[in-house]
Amino acid sequence: MGIPYTRLPLVCCLFAFIVTFFVTRTIVRYIRRHADSDAPRKWWQPRNISGGSGLHIHHVVIGVVLVMVSGVTMVTLAVDGGVPEFTAASIFFGIGAALVLDEFALILHLSDVYWAEDGRTSVDAVFVAVAVAGLLVMGFNPLSFFDVDIWQNDQSWEARTAVVAAALVTLLLAVIVLLKGKVWTGLVGMFITPLLVVGAVRLSRPHAPWARWRYTKRPRKMHRALERERWLRRPVIQAKLWLQDAIAGMPKFPDDALVDQELDREIHAAPAPGGRTPATQEAG
Repeated sequence: MGIPYTRLPLVCCLFAFIVTFFVTRTIVRYIRRHADSDAPRKWWQPRNISGGSGLHIHHVVIGVVLVMVSGVTMVTLAVDGGVPEFTAASIFFGIGAALVLDEFALILHLSDVYWAEDGRTSVDAVFVAVAVAGLLVMGFNPLSFFDVDIWQNDQSWEARTAVVAAALVTLLLAVIVLLKGKVWTGLVGMFITPLLVVGAVRLSRPHAPWARWRYTKRPRKMHRALERERWLRRPVIQAKLWLQDAIAGMPKFPDDALVDQELDREIHAAPAPGGRTPATQEAG
């Protein structure tokens, strides 16, 4: 089944986003690799953008400008604009968003951590953006509970109340899932509601607020949460480290020691409310 014509701006935005991200990473790696070279640069070779007094201009600045200009353009076109105009504006929006999210870690930490461990946050932010855009392109709608036939065809207060109640239950499930630390399940579950039900009834991640409130006095449950987290996260961490290293320019399969180190860093018991000692260990 083909993509509807009205969804063309979103498709072009996603395509521009992905291409810009990979091109940007390639250019930045090239600049870093040749940073210590004394050879004269040719006009076509990428280089850092600098202002007066040696000021380094990060590409997030260009991204912010593009997002602002394209965003205002799309707002202006909201009433009388057509698909071609929206498509052109969405391409620039995708380019700008990629430049911004590629340095998301810099914005988050207010420090240039592009090549540091904390810089991986930028890659995570890009993964989230691509996942959301991909779901939208496929036709999933996070507000789909308002598009059901009963809302459109039956305007009685009983029907409208039922739809609003279903929407509130969905949002409540999403909040519970997020409190359990399952960001990806909550994100995708807003598009595919059954995932919210699964995420809400299963164990919380051990470091999440839900575990802090509910598990710190229940050592068996906290222990189960910790063991389950390590078992489930190991293949995810392996794939994540490999992909992040590949994007960062160092593709290699992570060894077990590195995976265990990342698991130890990411997986920990939530501190108990009020400064109590958390229940983290239990034999068996």
